[in-house]
Amino acid sequence: MKKILVSLGINEGHKALLEKIAAGRAEFTYRKISETTPEDVLQADGIIGKVNPAWVSQAKQLQWLQLNSAGMDAFLKPGILPENCILHSAVGAYGLTVSEHMLALTFALVRNLPQYARNQAESNWKDEGPVISVCNSTVLVLGLGDIGGSYARKLKALGAYVIGVRQSDKPKPEYLDEQYTIDKLDEVIGRADIIASVLPSAPGLQKLFNEERFGKVKKGVYLLNCGRGDLIDQEALKKALDDGIVKAAALDVTSPEPLPADDSLWNYRNVMITPHVAGGFHLQQTVDRIVELAAEHMDAWLSKAE
Repeated sequence: MKKILVSLGINEGHKALLEKIAAGRAEFTYRKISETTPEDVLQADGIIGKVNPAWVSQAKQLQWLQLNSAGMDAFLKPGILPENCILHSAVGAYGLTVSEHMLALTFALVRNLPQYARNQAESNWKDEGPVISVCNSTVLVLGLGDIGGSYARKLKALGAYVIGVRQSDKPKPEYLDEQYTIDKLDEVIGRADIIASVLPSAPGLQKLFNEERFGKVKKGVYLLNCGRGDLIDQEALKKALDDGIVKAAALDVTSPEPLPADDSLWNYRNVMITPHVAGGFHLQQTVDRIVELAAEHMDAWLSKAE
């Protein structure tokens, strides 16, 4: 019988689902993420949830690892995973929560809500001027996986003209008006009223938005980043904000994280910063979906091992 560690805060319904799918083929140890120990990892044949990669590197018997995150970078480094260990990410679990967070940020920017929030804190009754509508705006979405695709669908439904940019060449989905690969970015970036990125951290993408690229965007563009903080050269962003090139920005990710308290980005009236909370477990449906994915992948692993 396989030993499976669940390092994730789940409810009784989730446990019942996992145990039903396992059907006597596995026994479970349930731990909150904060309570998981190296010994728990060393004793497991399979793991569901978040664990320290350094602990995994010592777990030579580990056969299956289901992460609670969409990103897998830390576990793909040489020497981390035991040979022949199956690795699954939680891609597909975060599209709903992150895309809704991005949608909220989009409306906040185009309606000047960061400025009005500052005014309220200062008891200042002040009109912040013109706004734009998402409807009929040109929105450039960078990254078209589960999250980017979910956001693009929402913007298209609201009447935006949506251009997608992705890293690999794939058929254009119906919710995009146009699609390009990342090497064509400079050809379309100047058309966008709103730019939203969910691109990962990867070679060639660090500081993709630097001073040179900010020089190619439409003046007055709105910028959102809910992918990885190192996509944006933050000093170049400040200059673009100071020069009016970027009308307003929303950042759920920064570099570094947390953003230092003395960083001047905090002081911009037209910048909204959220502390990498677009994903996570803030939405119950996200945890539900992670457990559903884990149950599906666990069943396949256990069946193969029989």
